[in-house]
Amino acid sequence: MSADVLVVDGLTVYRDTYAAVQDVSFALAEGTDMAIVGPNGAGKSTLIQSILGILPRRTGAVSVMGQSLSGRGYLPAPVRHQIAYLPQNFLFDRRIPITVNELVALGWDDLGLKLPWANHRPRRLAVRQALDRVDAFHLGPQPIARLSGGEMKRALLAYCLVRPRRLLILDEAPAGLDVRSESEFYRLLYQLKQEQGWAILQISHDLDMVRKHCDRVLCLNRSIRCQGTPNDALSPDNLAAVYGSDFVPYRHRH
Repeated sequence: MSADVLVVDGLTVYRDTYAAVQDVSFALAEGTDMAIVGPNGAGKSTLIQSILGILPRRTGAVSVMGQSLSGRGYLPAPVRHQIAYLPQNFLFDRRIPITVNELVALGWDDLGLKLPWANHRPRRLAVRQALDRVDAFHLGPQPIARLSGGEMKRALLAYCLVRPRRLLILDEAPAGLDVRSESEFYRLLYQLKQEQGWAILQISHDLDMVRKHCDRVLCLNRSIRCQGTPNDALSPDNLAAVYGSDFVPYRHRH
């Protein structure tokens, strides 16, 4: 039986004066891909950010790899380094002169950040290998300001690969990509999942992708409305309960 990488118990998170997430409980086992689905404003990103310790929780507990998230949102460094997070939008000042190599190197470790890029051979090797795994080795010297959306997603996946991870969290990571680039992103993501054994927790609006690739689904509209396998959770009755009776799913073929 697979061990649980993430356990959320009775989590409630407030934004201003209202409960954006209320009494949410679930567990994510190693090697499992769980999608969080629900309408806009359902609390999906709030849930992710609270799990990561970015937003404080009002009540409940979060445990990652057996370590409890502290009241201040801290996890021990050895646990924190086994988590990778890909946000919906990677916002940065394009005037910052940082290359893809340097961006991916940020995922190495706290010690590596204190050493000059050119003088840290193990880190340089890890960055090169990570970029090679996502077919982006040629992008290494490029300034990130010159990257296309698809190239940036590859660079961020390389960031996730630069050191061993057990948990990958994605907040609509393919957002902004065209259909071809999105399809390529998912192909690469699930190839890497099989190779690396990642547990994945991802927010998605693409129900066809969820049905095709994900192992578990969490239907959220501030509270959990249903959870289970894609076939069970994404039934017409459940979708109507989560999204409303007028919901018509968009058919998106990869």
